[in-house]
Amino acid sequence: MSYKQVVVVDEKLGMSKGKTAAQACHASLNAFLRAERPLRKDWNEQGGKKILLKKGDHTFGELIEKAERLNIPHYKVKDAGHTELDPGTATALGIGPAESDKIDKITSELKLIK
Repeated sequence: MSYKQVVVVDEKLGMSKGKTAAQACHASLNAFLRAERPLRKDWNEQGGKKILLKKGDHTFGELIEKAERLNIPHYKVKDAGHTELDPGTATALGIGPAESDKIDKITSELKLIK
């Protein structure tokens, strides 16, 4: 079984590269911590595959709803507002780790961040 994690970022916020990276890290780590220990272990042993995607026209709420239906751990980041954004701004969503095919059911329409 193949596992991965996806981090979806709201690129329309115009965050700097550093801010985007920090928000993606918050999403990745916190979604990881919500996964069950055996899944975390298996994913990590496979190399901890992560993919960074643009939110595009989707809402975080839509993506969260799909993750919950598939019982996939997830975490939505809300910015503290100390630097570039207003407090409470939703910036990123970590989905997984989980089975790759399950995550694809949620994120297959999203584009890679380049």
